[in-house]
Amino acid sequence: MRARLKQWAYAGSRVSVKKAFACFLASTGSFASAHADQWYTGSLVSPSGTTREGVLNVEPYYSYSQPLGSFDAHGRAGPASHPMQRMFSNSTLWKYGISQDFSIQLHTIVDYGWKHADGHSHGPKTGDVPFDLIYRLVRPDPKHYIPAFNLFVGMIFPTGDYKKLGDKQDGVGSGAYVFRFALTEQSTYTLPGNHELRLRVWNWFRRAVTSAKLTDVTSYGTAHGFRGRGQPGMSGQTGFSLEYGLSQKWVLAMDLARDWSNGSTLRGHDSNGNYIHKTGSAGTDWQIAPAFEYNWNPRWGVIVGSAFYFAGHNKSIQVSPQFAVNAMF
Repeated sequence: MRARLKQWAYAGSRVSVKKAFACFLASTGSFASAHADQWYTGSLVSPSGTTREGVLNVEPYYSYSQPLGSFDAHGRAGPASHPMQRMFSNSTLWKYGISQDFSIQLHTIVDYGWKHADGHSHGPKTGDVPFDLIYRLVRPDPKHYIPAFNLFVGMIFPTGDYKKLGDKQDGVGSGAYVFRFALTEQSTYTLPGNHELRLRVWNWFRRAVTSAKLTDVTSYGTAHGFRGRGQPGMSGQTGFSLEYGLSQKWVLAMDLARDWSNGSTLRGHDSNGNYIHKTGSAGTDWQIAPAFEYNWNPRWGVIVGSAFYFAGHNKSIQVSPQFAVNAMF
């Protein structure tokens, strides 16, 4: 998303570069008033940092994933494999402000997946649950162009089904405790016309600290009779988002992010007693997620958009329309 800056032109005279730059700085000087007046829900992908002390922030996301193709090991795009994997998902964020610079957050995730004529989930399935502590390292000071910096430290708890599955579609968990942390930045700028532009930059890292005991059909792709252990590979995400205030209530948002993951490790014996030791292929993808935000007031808003995966290696090409409601109590 690009914000167009006004051009300064005067008939019959020339404006120096220094004067034009000074005009631009003057036009971006009213940070405090614009920041106080603009309402946001937050973009689709970016983490949002701390919330205000004593405030409960609840934000349920609803999404549908549809594969369009796949990227091979060399990044070449090909057709989607059939039957295609489809999924409805609900991810609800629960965040509470303990103090001015410290918040806690929890994600509850519910999935329902299916493949045409090749199995489906036995009802909605609850996935693994991430829990994070969020500490604001640097408070923002827009007048001096100082952004906010937040540190996330947390754990993903293995609450989702991952072994002894009645169907492969029931495998929504990893069975392992996964440590994760992130560093995020948020800054706000006022553009000509008193339109506010908010920038977020983030970097996630995740690493399993335990392995999972696997039995029979599991989320690691094993079959009936398998006995062994599995562990998800390291993974992460880096990205940035832009949110441009069209008006106090309407905001145009866009995320651009790169995901990466190492392959899962699998060890054990199959039903015939054969020893298996393998590591899955590493993969990457790039996604862009444009969206519109509408806010009734500073505490209630909705965002509607879609994520598009447009490049990568050993990953599927997907489109994922989604919407979320943001509420603060």
